[in-house]
Amino acid sequence: MTSEERATFAAELTHWRNVRGLSKSGLASRLNIDPSYVSHLEAGREHGSAQLARRADTELRAAGTLWKAWQRTDTTPATPDKDDPPTGTGLLVLEDEAALAYNSGTYHLRMRRLLRNDGTEPVTRYLVRIAVDRYPANPEHSNALYRKFPLTWDELGLEAHCGVEPMEWTVKHDRDAFKEVWLQFQNPTSRFPLYPGQQAEITYSYSVSDQKWGDWFQRAIRLPTRHLSVELAFPADAAPTVWGTETSMSADVAPLRTPLQQSSRNDQTVFTWSTVDPPLHARYRVEWRLNDQHTQKAEKTVDAIAASQAMANAGIKQLGNPILAGAARPFGLPGEEDEAKRVIRELITATDRVRQLHTFGKGMGIAAPQLGIDRSAAVILPPDADADAIILLNATIVESSAEQDEQYEGCLSFFDVRGLVPRALSIVVAHCDLEGTPRLSRFSHGQARLVAHEVDHLAGILYRDRMRRGVTPIPVEEYRGTGQRWSYDARRTTEGR
Repeated sequence: MTSEERATFAAELTHWRNVRGLSKSGLASRLNIDPSYVSHLEAGREHGSAQLARRADTELRAAGTLWKAWQRTDTTPATPDKDDPPTGTGLLVLEDEAALAYNSGTYHLRMRRLLRNDGTEPVTRYLVRIAVDRYPANPEHSNALYRKFPLTWDELGLEAHCGVEPMEWTVKHDRDAFKEVWLQFQNPTSRFPLYPGQQAEITYSYSVSDQKWGDWFQRAIRLPTRHLSVELAFPADAAPTVWGTETSMSADVAPLRTPLQQSSRNDQTVFTWSTVDPPLHARYRVEWRLNDQHTQKAEKTVDAIAASQAMANAGIKQLGNPILAGAARPFGLPGEEDEAKRVIRELITATDRVRQLHTFGKGMGIAAPQLGIDRSAAVILPPDADADAIILLNATIVESSAEQDEQYEGCLSFFDVRGLVPRALSIVVAHCDLEGTPRLSRFSHGQARLVAHEVDHLAGILYRDRMRRGVTPIPVEEYRGTGQRWSYDARRTTEGR
């Protein structure tokens, strides 16, 4: 588009504004845009959108002259039917539907958009934004949360389709609380660009725990849109209260112009809202409040889920990873001495990362499979700060005392719970040093429990496998022994089973 073409539209806009006796601010108010944008339009620095041109035509009663002048700024002018969106404007969103459901501590979002290419070139990708803010009224609190526990692609589980075809996606921005991706109109077996004049339905979905999603949801109008709708579904026993606001380039925050509609569906309370022809750059925000029971539960969930997420962020493989379920490969020593040293260094470095996240009053340990390393190595740090680290290579338990006790353990690979585990009060472990020399070491009480836990990891056994039948782990927020040592004074023991 040439400067002369922009000037034609600018001159028509200025002419009809003066004919109607409107100031730039007055016209901006009618078009729901910022007054400075009107100045840019009339100066020819901006040419606006087709939607804006049609609205200006209506507001100024310009008998179609503004629309025609704007069409001349496009490379493919056309005279559309009054009910059709204008051509030559790139992507048009015919329908924009958002459905957000909250259940079991997780928000599930599904977006559906019906697109039409009104441009002159094929469209091969579509930009999607994902933004979260757990504490919108306290940005410092939110920033601290996401620095420690950033939003990850794994937890989002983003999926996208164009019709029935899966869409590939590539990352544009990857920040702690903000993501942008390009949904590609292709997959490994097919390409399906959206050609001029064609329509396509795209859907995408993702999930975010209430640890990271605040009590709000927002839709921003970045492309010309015909119809926008939002549905929110909450558990009925949460007694949700929901309200909405809107903002634009020319207006401050105001209530939605139409109320949200409330209905019941099974055991859910559902809120719906929609609007037609929303102006570009408008933002519609829906907020809610749940009853105290759900709010307090969500806050406790932040602590519990954050515990496991923190360990995942520190490089600890989490429950469900196949490497935790198999026996680790032993080292061939001394031939693999260098490899064993490398693994030990990685384990010690990992203990430094983990100890920055939690106080381990009972001591701690890490086995190589927990770092995704399929080798038989573990490092145990006793609770005494001046005690030497225990390094075990190719370790197995060869003797266990008949006397046992039952105490709570935690595991870095599912740190959101604690489990009551029976263990022998004394064990003998066969292992070897870096030269391959066999060793036998005896451990008792707390060290025996720590060592047995890590040797189990080397055999693909988790402490949950050791718990008595019918006993299940408890949430970490219910555990009262954090930071304290195991107690063995006058503790009743049982015969091994």
